[in-house]
Amino acid sequence: MPKPFFTYEQQIKKLRAKNMEIRDEAFATECLHRYGYFALISGYKDLLKNPTTKNYYDGTTFEDIVSVYRFDEALRELTLRYLLHIERHVRSTLSYAFCEAFGDSQAAYLTDANFDISTTNKQREVQKLIKKHLDKLVSKPTDYPYIEHHKRKYSNVPLWCLVNALTFGTVSKFYEFSKTQIQSAVSREYDGINETQLKQFLEVLTDFRNVCAHNERLFTHRCSRHDIPNLPLHRKLSIPQKGTDYICGKRDYFSVVLSFRYLLPNTEFLEFKGRLTVLMDKLVSGNQPITMEQLFEMMGFPQNWKKVTSYKKH
Repeated sequence: MPKPFFTYEQQIKKLRAKNMEIRDEAFATECLHRYGYFALISGYKDLLKNPTTKNYYDGTTFEDIVSVYRFDEALRELTLRYLLHIERHVRSTLSYAFCEAFGDSQAAYLTDANFDISTTNKQREVQKLIKKHLDKLVSKPTDYPYIEHHKRKYSNVPLWCLVNALTFGTVSKFYEFSKTQIQSAVSREYDGINETQLKQFLEVLTDFRNVCAHNERLFTHRCSRHDIPNLPLHRKLSIPQKGTDYICGKRDYFSVVLSFRYLLPNTEFLEFKGRLTVLMDKLVSGNQPITMEQLFEMMGFPQNWKKVTSYKKH
């Protein structure tokens, strides 16, 4: 049976019945109207509820859940801002390396032999990449003026043009199935990582980028299919291990922080770290139900995470 429709007044009544303090009904109504009950309440309520009673912890206010929501919203904006810097750099270096090796004819990236097709599975994946993502942009009408311009004027869309229309996930796949010489040219742009490690970074960042783009809850997110490589910084930060794997900084938000440490210029990373620190401090100081220790656990942060800039990356 589907859940019934609730008016804003009924939604407020429901929250109060679950032990949430609502002091300003006008503010609560405005937030429910602006953000929606599902995004605001259903998206974050588990963080402030007693798992046994299913009620909100004593003293939890409507302002508390709004603070958590706005923290996550600001974190998505911050993360996406710096992730786009990485994305732009990867697009540029990947298209440059590929065109330098195979030329800037569109036939180059539409030919599977110019990719790593050393196994049957890789060949199948490369053909899927070409057919579903690359050829479609050059063989069918698009909404990208620069692509249509190259079609009309030159009857050719070079990769350095096409790459701007590819999703970050497709760029990541393009890198994954590029020949070793191309991967090496791109990974050399970053200090202390190799071709395979860069592939892992891009897979994880693609996952987190999708979370940001779809306005999903970010700060507690965990990648289900990918993780970043074991890094010297994991060891230097004394992150505990379970077997051969580190217990944090692999597929949680701290894995994004570590990825940024390796893929952003030092000045940009310091800027990101400073802004992240401000966001976290603001949430904890203004929202008593969540302590800094709890926030660290939710985000996968070690207690000494700020020392990430105190150690060399390799």
